[in-house]
Formats: sequence, structure tokens, C-alpha cells
Amino acid sequence: MTTDIDHDDNGQDDNARHAEKMAKRKASRDRIMATKQGEKGLLIVHTGTGKGKSSSGFGMILRCIAHDMPCAVVQFIKGAWDTGERRLIEANFADLCQFYAMGEGFTWETQDRERDIAAARRGWEKAKELIRDPRIQMVLLDEINIALRYDYLDLDEVLTFLREEKPPMTHVVLTGRNAKPELIEMADLVTEMTLVKHPFRAGIKAQAGVEF
Repeated sequence: MTTDIDHDDNGQDDNARHAEKMAKRKASRDRIMATKQGEKGLLIVHTGTGKGKSSSGFGMILRCIAHDMPCAVVQFIKGAWDTGERRLIEANFADLCQFYAMGEGFTWETQDRERDIAAARRGWEKAKELIRDPRIQMVLLDEINIALRYDYLDLDEVLTFLREEKPPMTHVVLTGRNAKPELIEMADLVTEMTLVKHPFRAGIKAQAGVEF
């Protein structure tokens, strides 16, 4: 026969085992964290076929704003879009975050390669200016991977600039599908968003608050 005391003892044993397990885990984690004291400006890449690449980049920008860290955004493709991120930043945080929408839409919308290249070049020149500015602590290059994929920008030029001219403590975030292998190799932090399911395939259009 099981008594209430037996149940109490079992519960106490479970709690004790859990506490011991968590204490060991914390001690192990503390030892690991004690070895991680370095800081540097990170080169961050968000790529892959899944949704969330730009959203994650803008999440980092909002963190910078919350920490009073000057930052900047250059949009290489979505410049013609009226996005929620752009509205929010320009209306409320323009003193901390510079926002430049340089693109004119996806290449199938403009149908003019030379025009797309010119827009990408303007975006890259502005990006270099912002990255060189020692006051700016993070620069988001939204959808630059698409400009690199279509050879609107020279990959070697971009990599050389990031390697040689990016200030040591400046973070640069590059988003977009099909990030070049050379960029991935050079980056400090790379995240690949994987598409599992998307409403677009079921006939649902892009919606405010979710897609833009």
C-alpha cells in the first residue's frame, strides 16, 4: 500500500535530483562562460529559404536602439516597400538609427539589370560610408545577399572592404537568400533559415505585420 508519506518522499527525491542536476549544469556553464571574455564587431549572415532573415536583422537593430547604440539600415531590394520596420524606425528612432531604402524592388519588378546594378551600387556606397563611421555600432545590410547573388555587386570588393576597413568593434549584418560561400566562410555568425511550411503555397498573400 502506498501512503501519502511515500508520495511526499518521492516528490522530495525528484526535487533533490533535479536540483543536483541543475547545479552541475550551472557549474559547467559557468566554467564555459568564464573562458568567453573577448569582444569584437561581428560579421553576421542570415540566409536560407525560410522566412525571418530580415526580421531577425531588424530585431538586432531594435536591441541596439534599446541600448542607445547608434545603428543604421541599408535596404538593397525592398526600398520601394512601405514596411512596418521603416515606419517605426523613421517615426520614433531616427536619432539613433539611420535608415536608407536604396532598392527599387526585386529584379523581376524592374526588369532592368542596369538600373538594378546602379541601385545596388548606390546602396553599397552608402553602406561603406555608414560602416566607416566610428559612431555607428551596427549596420544592417538588408537583402544584400540577393544583390551579390545576381552579381550587382562585386563579391571580392565587398569581402575586401569588410575585412580591411570595417572598424574592429562594428557589427555588420547581411541578410538574404543564397549567401555566397566565401561570405559564409568569412562571417563570425551564420544562421540559415529553413523553410518547413509557408502560407504563400496555400494561396495566402503577404500580410502586414507578418511579411512587412
